[in-house]
Amino acid sequence: MSFLRKKRLFILLIGFILLVALIGFSLRDREELTIVEEIVDDTVGLAQSIIHAPVNLVTDITGNIGDFKDTYKENRLLKEKLAEYKGLIYEVQELKEENEELRNNLELTESDSMRNYKSIQATVISRSPERWLEQITINKGKNDGIKKNMAVITAEGMVGKVMTPSKNSATVQLLTGFDQFNRISGKINRKGDNIVGMIEGYDKESKHLIFRIIEESKKDIKKDELIVSSGMGGVFPAELPIGKVQEVVPDKYGLTKTALVKPSADMYEINQVIVVDRAVQTDANQESEEEEGE
Repeated sequence: MSFLRKKRLFILLIGFILLVALIGFSLRDREELTIVEEIVDDTVGLAQSIIHAPVNLVTDITGNIGDFKDTYKENRLLKEKLAEYKGLIYEVQELKEENEELRNNLELTESDSMRNYKSIQATVISRSPERWLEQITINKGKNDGIKKNMAVITAEGMVGKVMTPSKNSATVQLLTGFDQFNRISGKINRKGDNIVGMIEGYDKESKHLIFRIIEESKKDIKKDELIVSSGMGGVFPAELPIGKVQEVVPDKYGLTKTALVKPSADMYEINQVIVVDRAVQTDANQESEEEEGE
């Protein structure tokens, strides 16, 4: 037993010496490796490349997926910010336009031509869905002094008249919805030679108001001449712009002439309007006449 034990110790010692020798041999400076070392290095390198290739592939794919997710989130966030920015731009533009309309309407109500009338500022709250060019609804009604047939205007000119007022709102019939039964007395101002006529409806094909000339001038009517209200119809105040002449055509009998008139007010974009109570002027005239009689 002791012999076998000594033999094992001897073999272990010899193996340890050989291992130390191999380590020392491998660590010394050499220009070339042994065949065994080359085989071992090549085997280890091949194993590392085989293992690292799928690991690197999985790592790259995972990283790309993460980048795509981040890019998608950033893109969605930028789109939301852009939509908010566009919304703010539109809102600011609408506020500017509304502010401009209110300012123009205020200047008109304070002008000399409107001081004899009671002016009621109103905002358009809806349009008639089936005839959106012909009717609008405003946010003022009987409680605010609105009555049927009151004139409705903007700073640019006539818009229409009140058709059906309720307590807190009113429906306005636009000039584009007028027919031969809704006439407006108008005129073309000329020094000592005014041209008088009647607005008798709207031609939907040409998109112009129809101005039937009653009293003609010695001079021909020219394009872009302004037609204003004469104040003789009992509804609209005088000197309010109606529109500009675009064309003059004779009737089929050649007895009278008709002018096609482009409305002064934009019937497509109406946000702020003024309702005019003409009765105030009548009351003021009566008071002045009574004072003169006294």
